[in-house]
Formats: sequence, structure tokens, C-alpha cells
Amino acid sequence: MKRILLPTDFSPNSENAIRYALDLFKGTSCTFVILNVQKISEYATDDLLIASPGTSINEAIVADNKARLNAFVEPIEEDYANEDYTFENRVDFDVFVDAIVQAVKRHDIDLIIMGSNGATGAAEVLFGSNTLKVIRQVDHPLLIVPAGYGYTRPENILFTVHKNEDFQRDRINTLLQLVDIFSSSLHVLEVEESLDTSIDNTQDKVGELMGGRSFQFQVLEGLPAPVAVSAYVQLFPVHLHAMFVEKESFLQRFIYGSDTHKISYSTRVPLLVLHHSPST
Repeated sequence: MKRILLPTDFSPNSENAIRYALDLFKGTSCTFVILNVQKISEYATDDLLIASPGTSINEAIVADNKARLNAFVEPIEEDYANEDYTFENRVDFDVFVDAIVQAVKRHDIDLIIMGSNGATGAAEVLFGSNTLKVIRQVDHPLLIVPAGYGYTRPENILFTVHKNEDFQRDRINTLLQLVDIFSSSLHVLEVEESLDTSIDNTQDKVGELMGGRSFQFQVLEGLPAPVAVSAYVQLFPVHLHAMFVEKESFLQRFIYGSDTHKISYSTRVPLLVLHHSPST
């Protein structure tokens, strides 16, 4: 992975996610695109009067936000001055998700890394509003860093799967790259909320994807998905959790389940969100 997108709203949570990313890729050559997204509608009339004669309002606003972003990033850059890192600071005025999609394409992004917290509400208990929108609407690998999570080398990675899940090799590359970079021990957990006695070839499929990499395979049946995953993360020393998320299935059960099932496993370890191809 060479180009990483790091959205920021200047909050401590977003700074924590940025520093996690920089710690994660220490010792490698990486370009970090740090993106601040603003909506022009958020500016009051008084904010627009900063434009000097001959300067457009848009240029004045962009300059102001670029200066704020540069000031935010400068001490972070200084802390990682010995690494082979390149920083590209970008400000965009757009709908948040649209700005993320455009940045992924424009900057040839390999991975998005952002914090988990944001606005709170019934549908945003685990992830926060902007993070939830990216999960649902951006078809690109996303690593979500829990608020306050201190960097830990991902020596043990949990990969949650489902019975007879249809995997695509190109859609799992980000996970395999992380496993290879850190020589991680990979735990594959098949979660089935019901007791299903039909033929299961998931372990064979995972083995084909791994390309000779070793992994531990476990099956948990008859438990709600959030309960099963949270229990595994508590019982085993997992440092990163990866799973395929579909818009209205597995993700729904984490967010809209009963109060009992709303276990914020995402507050424990970073979550790597992968997506199946649109045709799947």
C-alpha cells in the first residue's frame, strides 16, 4: 500500500486515527493524503467577508481552511520526520461522501483510514455518522480506528466470514497485504446466527484465497453476530478485525439489533471494512 487517504475534521479522534496510520506504516514509503471536507453552507455571511479586494470569496475560504489544515498537520509531520512519508494536504467543499469518492479516484488511493466517532444517534451508535456513510456508500477498503485506541502492531488479525460466502480474490488483497507486512497470525471466524446443518465449504474457500498462508479457523453458531465477534475479541489477543460488509445485512445486525446485541466491539480494535463486488 502506497497511498493512504486520511479524512480529518481536526478533532482529537481524527488525529488519533492519523497517528495510528502513520505508526502502522512505519518503515515503509507511503504518501498520506490528508483531507478536510467542508460544506460551503456552513459558512455565515460574516465568514465570507474575509475576502480582500480582488480576491474571490471562494479563494479566501479555501486559503483559510488550507492554513488551518496545514497548522493541524505540521506537528504530526514533525513527529514522523524520520520516516519516508510524503504528506499531501487537501481541502474540499462538498458532500462528505462525494469528496471521499472523488479523492479515492483522483489520488489513486489504496486504503482509507478514519476514526470511528462522530455524531451520535440510534443508527450511529457504533460508528458515527460520517464513518457510517463511508461504510455504506464508498466501495473501497476502509480501516476504522476506535476513539482513543493506541497503536498496537497487528500481530493477530481476525477475519469474520459467513457460511459459503462468495469471496473475490481482488477484494481481499488489502487484508492479505497487511498479513504479509506484519507477518500476522490470521484467525478466521465463521459466524452463523442460526444452527445450519447444510454443507459448508467456507474453510476450503478461505484456504484457496490465502495462497498458502496459514490460518486458524473457528466456527461459532447460534449466537448473534455482534455477541460472537465481541466474545472472540475479548478471549483472544486480536489487534485488528476484518470483514466484508454489505449495505443491509451484516452491518444492519450490528447497528439495528436489540440493545443486548449492541456490543461495541469496534471500541476494542480497528475494523477493516471490505466490500464484495457490486455483482455479488
